[in-house]
Order: sequence, then C-alpha cells, then structure tokens
Amino acid sequence: MSVPIVRSVDQLREIVAAWRREGVRIAVVPTMGVLHEGHLSLVRAALEKADRVIVTLFVNPKQFNSQADLAAYPRTEDEDAAKLAPLRAHLLYAPDAEEMYPAGFATTVSVSGVSEGLCGAFRPGHFDGVATVVAKLFLQTSADFGFFGEKDFQQVHLVRRMARDLDIPITIVACPTVREADGLALSSRNVRLSPAQRAVAPKLSSVLLKTAEWLGRGSPVLPTLAESRAAILAAGYREVEYLELREEADLHPMTSLDRPARLLAAAWLGGTRLIDNVRLFRIGSTD
Repeated sequence: MSVPIVRSVDQLREIVAAWRREGVRIAVVPTMGVLHEGHLSLVRAALEKADRVIVTLFVNPKQFNSQADLAAYPRTEDEDAAKLAPLRAHLLYAPDAEEMYPAGFATTVSVSGVSEGLCGAFRPGHFDGVATVVAKLFLQTSADFGFFGEKDFQQVHLVRRMARDLDIPITIVACPTVREADGLALSSRNVRLSPAQRAVAPKLSSVLLKTAEWLGRGSPVLPTLAESRAAILAAGYREVEYLELREEADLHPMTSLDRPARLLAAAWLGGTRLIDNVRLFRIGSTD
C-alpha cells in the first residue's frame, strides 16, 4: 500500500478539514527527504501520539546558504515514499517551491535569541528560512503535534519559540537522536561521506561523549572544551566550527556545569558539515 502524495495547499487543507470533522488528532513530521531511520523513528512516534500523520517533503531553498549546496542536496521522493509505506503514514505532502513561495512572496519569520550563536553564527539566514517554512507547514497542516529530532537541538528550541510567540496551537515533540551502531548521528548528509571519511565520522560523537564524562566529573569547562576541539581535529576533521556547553532549557552559554546542559558541536569532515550534541549533568546530581 503506497502513501498518498499531495502537492497543493488547497488539496492538503481539504483533506485536513475532513479529518477535523472526524475529530482526529493530527501530527506533522517536517523533512527535506532522503529519509533515514532517524526520520522514520519520528514517524513511528507520531503514529503513537496522533490519529493521522502527515510527513512533509520539501527541500527548502530559504534555509541554504549556498546555491551549490542546494543544487547538490539529494532528491529521493520515490525512495522516501517507499520507506513510508510500510509505516502506514497517512499522507506525504510534497509541494514544489512555487507552491510554498508563490510569486510576490515577501514574508520572513525571524526568531531572535535562540537562533543566535552555534549554527546561527555560521549559517546566516538559515534559521530565518527554517522558521518561515515551518510556520507555513504548521499553518497549512493545522497539526496538533510537530515532531523533530534532537540532533538539531538548536532548531528544536527555535521551532518551539516561534510557535509560542506566534500563538500557533501546536505541541512540539522532540525525539532522541538516532545513531548508527558506531555512534554516528544519522543525517541525510552522511551519504556524502567517502568510505574513508565514514570511518572517521564517529569520532565526533565519541569525543563528545568523553567530554561529557570529563565535565560531569568536574573538569574545568573551557580547558576541557579546548582539548576536545583539538581531539576532533586530530581524529581527521578539517575544521571545528563550534564546541560549546549550553543550558538545556534555553541554550544560554555555560562556563560551569551546575544545571542540565547540552554539549553541542559542528565540524567539517572534508566537504561535509556534521552536527551533534549530547546531554550531560554533573555526575552524582539528581537532575
């Protein structure tokens, strides 16, 4: 059984209106395609929470900093639909750019605070593009729940703040990062890694886990982060954009581990940018 595919806002809203008349709960799982087990885990979680699940597939041009990066991003709609079919997702919404951003489109949603620093410092305009398209998807689907992966932890905070500030009646559900057996966080960008790079890639997560252990045992934050940046480079990464300790609740920078926190990193392996994060707290704490 294949998943139905809808490409227009009008058709989507007609279907959603019929579902609403049935009194069902609706969840949306926004994606840019190239679906992997991380995406599929979000769909499964959504199916447990809601009566109807919409998976969106839209390669959003507004969140790319480079036209070359946008052009290189894989488009795998047929494969994605085939992966969704066994899960019995109820709808795949796959609009084109003209449907999402028709002629004369002139609005940008910008979320200050949580969008600053981390990925926001290195990808100017990226989070404006994310906030704009996600706001549109929330309004188009009229979903009760939105499901996102914690691998993009800053994005989760951004989406929550955007929905709260704009009074969009949706509950954001953040699901744990899904990893390969060797610890590499699943990402659509992993397909760009050469075999040699793929062998190096798990070093990012292993360094983060070791750093989290050191910090949890009381190691000083700034010297420990400096050592860990050096370890990532020594493992074969060509650049570390950031490696920072941030507060779990609001992403405020931290220089001591006195409350639940996230260790977040972005690094370049060849021409591929990988991000990851781990949760940590002081060992012996009850947090």
